Amino acid sequence: MKKSDSQIQQDVLQELKYEPSINASQIGVTAKDGIVGLTGNVPSYAAKYEAVHAAERVAGVKAVTDELKVDLPAFHVRNDEDIARAAINKLQWDVWVPADQIKLKVDGAWITLEGEVDYKYQQIAAEDAVRNLTGVKGVTNMITLKRPAVSSSEVQTNIELALHRAAEVDANNIEVRVEKDKVILNGKVSSWAERKEAERAAWSAPGVNEVVDYLTIAA
Repeated sequence: MKKSDSQIQQDVLQELKYEPSINASQIGVTAKDGIVGLTGNVPSYAAKYEAVHAAERVAGVKAVTDELKVDLPAFHVRNDEDIARAAINKLQWDVWVPADQIKLKVDGAWITLEGEVDYKYQQIAAEDAVRNLTGVKGVTNMITLKRPAVSSSEVQTNIELALHRAAEVDANNIEVRVEKDKVILNGKVSSWAERKEAERAAWSAPGVNEVVDYLTIAA
């Protein structure tokens, strides 16, 4: 049964209240045609990130628009030099991050990551490593992926097999098309979580540099 927008709104509000890392009283929620909008102020970039992902977890949510603003408490404010030093340290200590392949800059408490890595998980791990640092207001991840020599047919086969192995994904409802190093996903999934798992499976294949997700969430 399809959820009404008012029900989706209430469910997102409840999910935000249930998430212990978020002060839901500071966040406004709207819902229209399954698209959820978040507004208000949060005390850290980490809280902003968790609020968006809490909303994405709710059944019936098709997309989330993030208009949350980070309003740092005075005791969390750090200058750019201190943030840069802490970020470099975090990248060097994270086992998933090839720190020697990544550069960063900090401007107005906003971190920008650049460089080139072999896999999507390394790109994600670098952002994860710096997101929760005190004083950070945002992260822009401009890290790109290298392009190993892998045939399109091999990439497609690897992804299709991965989708069939995934317990959270009904692979029969997903079509995979590969154009050089770009993967295109079409079909219907039952939830945002299933959609993200399908994306993860696509990104995990060697040789993938772009994933275009046209998957729709069934009512």
